[in-house]
This record gives sequence, C-alpha cells and structure tokens, in this order.
Amino acid sequence: MSVTAAAVSAGLTFRRRYLGALVLWLFGALLALAFFASVGWGAGDAAPLLALLADALGVWPSASGETAVSMRLPRTLVGVLSGAALAVSGAALQGLFRSPLADPALIGVSTGSALAVVAAMALGAGSSTLPAFHALVLPGAACAGGLLAAWLVYRVASREGRTDAAALLLAGVGVNAAAAAGIGLLLFVGAEQPLRQASFWLLGSLGGIDRTRLLAAAPVLLGAVAALPLLARHLNALLLGEREALHLGFHVERAKRLIVVLAALATGASVALTGVIGFIGLIVPHLVRAMVGPDHRTLLPAVILLGASSMLLADLAARAIVLPAELPIGILTGCIGGPFLLWLLTRRRGPAGDE
Repeated sequence: MSVTAAAVSAGLTFRRRYLGALVLWLFGALLALAFFASVGWGAGDAAPLLALLADALGVWPSASGETAVSMRLPRTLVGVLSGAALAVSGAALQGLFRSPLADPALIGVSTGSALAVVAAMALGAGSSTLPAFHALVLPGAACAGGLLAAWLVYRVASREGRTDAAALLLAGVGVNAAAAAGIGLLLFVGAEQPLRQASFWLLGSLGGIDRTRLLAAAPVLLGAVAALPLLARHLNALLLGEREALHLGFHVERAKRLIVVLAALATGASVALTGVIGFIGLIVPHLVRAMVGPDHRTLLPAVILLGASSMLLADLAARAIVLPAELPIGILTGCIGGPFLLWLLTRRRGPAGDE
C-alpha cells in the first residue's frame, strides 16, 4: 500500500512539474504576442508584420522622424513591468496572508500610494511639471504611501501570528475609504493644473509615459519582480502556518516584513507610472493557481508572465473600445474585477452561506 501511495505521489509530482513547465511556455508565448501587438498597433491602424519589422529597423519612419517602436516601446515596457509587479505582489500577499482576497488595490496599498502621489503634487505644485519631480519625487512618495498602507492593514488584520480574512478586507475598506477621502479633498482644494490632470491619472492608463519616468521607476519594479520569486520557499512554508514555518527553520518575521516591503514598493512604483489599476493582482493569481497549483516556485514566475500579458491586452482593449479616444484601463479592469470578486466571495461562502 505504501509503495502504491509513493508511486501515485511521484506521478502527481511529475505531472505538476510537466504542467507547470508547459504553462510557463504558453504564458511566455502569450507575452511575446501581446508585446508585439502592443508595439505594433496604434489607434486607427494595425501594422502588418512586414511593415512593423521595417518600422522597427527605421526603414519607414513616421512624419515626425520617429518609428512606431520608438514611440510605443516605453508604453509597452511600462505595461510589462507594472502588470508583472501588480500580479506578483497580489500572489505574494495572498500567500503571506493565506487569503485569496488579498490584492494591492483591494487592501488599500494602491490607494495609499495614490494619496501620497496627489499629496506630493499638491505640495510641489510649482515644480510638478519638471521631469525630475516626476522621475524622483512621485515614485518615492508612491512607495512610501504604499508601505504605510500595507503596514497599517497588516497590523490591523494580524493577531497572534494569524491573519483573519474578514479583518483583512475590512481593514482594506477602511484604508481605501480614508485614502479616497484624502484624495478627494486635495483635488477639491487644489487649483493647479497638475491636480486637475490627476483626476484622469487616478483612473489608470499607460498613456503619457516618457523615458525619464520609465527609467526612474524601472529599477524598483525590476528589483521587486525579481526578488519576490526568491521567497517562494518561504511562502510555501507560510501556507502551513507561521509556527510550522518557524519549525522548518525559516525566519518568519523577517520574511513577512520583506514580502510586505517588496509588494508595497512594486505597487507604489507601478501606481506612480500608471495610476490606480485594480484587480490585476486578484484575478491573475487565481487563474494561475487553478492551473498550476499552490506551489509558489511555479506560481510566481507564471503569475509574472500572465500579469504582464494581461496588462498589455487590457491596454490594447482600452485603445480599441472607444476609438479615437482611449478608455482608462482602471475602468476596464474594474468592470471585470468587480464581478469576479463577487463570484469569489460567493464561492467561498458556499451554498449554505458558510465559509
């Protein structure tokens, strides 16, 4: 009997590894296609393969002397980095809190970052048009706001080494409400043009990205996206419980602090570039977990690939829905993520209304 059980376990492990590798290859191919489409497609045109390749080589420059690649590449790179950052942050927070409802936007991290950015705009209204302000001050403020919001939610929702899912959601609602009220107050009393523009920025968009802002935020995004998968074994151990993880030899408190800091930094840097784009960190980890299972060693790399692809595909849809205008991505993801969250809550409660 034990031999049979061991054989079955070995077979399941092999199939999971094979499936995980296959999923990673498929998500990688999807990301390549989404990247190619994002660079090659603009409002009102759809460049064929030959024209796009010639454009990439500079054979057919536009009237301004720029190629489609040079004009759209910063936007596409921001989509890749921000989508990967939001998705992997959501997956890491779900593993840390042991709750499928953890999401940077849902628990207030994104809104806290946005409040800090709007406050920085209000305090530095005279200098908010300078490139250095957007490149250094706004990302720094966003990361600080995200860290503060994440710390506050973590403190409220955690007790005696455990995190209550209901408390997590309620803490997120409270932080979101307070941050939204602060943003509304700043926008109401602000008379400067940057604060007026912030109303549209808060809806989330990949438009208006320049190379200076991208290069300033890219190290934070890349660092967080690269570092969080290195904590996969810690997250796997935390799924068993903090006491069990401690008995397995993991430094639990240090890992928890590091995960929160990395997720908050990734979210803050993303918000500084794109505004608030919700539900990427909620939907993508659920889809990937349903395909590859809860092992974070496979889950986190797959989430990074699908998160980047999802952001690019959402941006393409936002560009196509209301031509020649552009629909903010935050509206699009909210229309999808809201019903998904309701479905998730209904599924967790079950037919009898119980957890």
